Amino acid sequence: MRIYSHRRGQFASVFVLTIGLLTIVCPSGALAHVKWFSTFNVASGPRPLALVLSSSFGLLFLVSLVAFWGACLIERTAIGAALIDTLDRLTAELRPRTEVLLRACGSGFFVALFVLGNVILTPELKTALPFIPWLQLGIAIGLFWRRTMILSGCGIVALYAIGVANYGPFHLMDYPIFLGLAAYYILSGLGIERTVLGLRPVDVARWGAGITLMWASVEKWAYPQWTYPLLIQHPDLTIGWEPSLYMTAAGVIEFGLAFGLIWTPMVRRLSATVLMVMFISAVFEFGKVDAIGHSMIIAILIAVAVDKSPSPQWRPAPAPIAYALALAATLAAYYGFHTILYGAA
Repeated sequence: MRIYSHRRGQFASVFVLTIGLLTIVCPSGALAHVKWFSTFNVASGPRPLALVLSSSFGLLFLVSLVAFWGACLIERTAIGAALIDTLDRLTAELRPRTEVLLRACGSGFFVALFVLGNVILTPELKTALPFIPWLQLGIAIGLFWRRTMILSGCGIVALYAIGVANYGPFHLMDYPIFLGLAAYYILSGLGIERTVLGLRPVDVARWGAGITLMWASVEKWAYPQWTYPLLIQHPDLTIGWEPSLYMTAAGVIEFGLAFGLIWTPMVRRLSATVLMVMFISAVFEFGKVDAIGHSMIIAILIAVAVDKSPSPQWRPAPAPIAYALALAATLAAYYGFHTILYGAA
């Protein structure tokens, strides 16, 4: 028994060290939402796919695919079981408090938006509508009680719809996480433990976060020029990499970890943990705006990292094939949707 406990302790130490090393080598600064800090034009033509799909992109994607596949294989071994056991032990105290965490963070987030007064959900979605701040305050108050969470969720959907009406559907494709969060509050308030697809409320929020980050990763390849001014202001972010290569790598890493959020239990929990630490580290570089803007995705990532319950998984193909298909589908959706709405570049 002592030997087993010692080995579990070793696995915990290795796990924490690995997470720390990953946050050092991964370009976490690029997870700061560029639209909050730089000039952008969503209607402008994205970088041609022929330039995006460079040899560097192909090599980095291949490395990420092998890493993802390797993690899936490890999950089925004794090492994977030990990692899951380590995660369970490290997160045991927080697990029963997941709903409280998401409600408390949500309330704080919407109070912050109320104080800002002129934004819809995120810092770059400006508004002059006088009722928006009060709606956001109402959402915050509604999260105090379980039954009124339903109204708060409906309020978030209304804000998302207002954002679409004012900024267009392509811009709001950056934020399906809010629809996932709204669904979480509504389902939890109604006491629905499983949807018709077998997904729990936390699974719906997890999918919203995964889709959001996969979409955001394409932006790093399609519009790297939006981020270049930030890299000039914060040169340490590139860790010595050439800016275009840095942006390619940042997008590949973000996509791989985001796809991991919708995969198997160990993979999604490790992906959530790495992403969470990367988002938190970016706050120290970019300050209060980044802290407020990303507070809810950090809260959802914590909820995913501590979740030990299995759930139905979307696995239409073996891991590497599904991963490649997801990348192709996301690229096609991003470029295709932009062409439909704004025309060919």
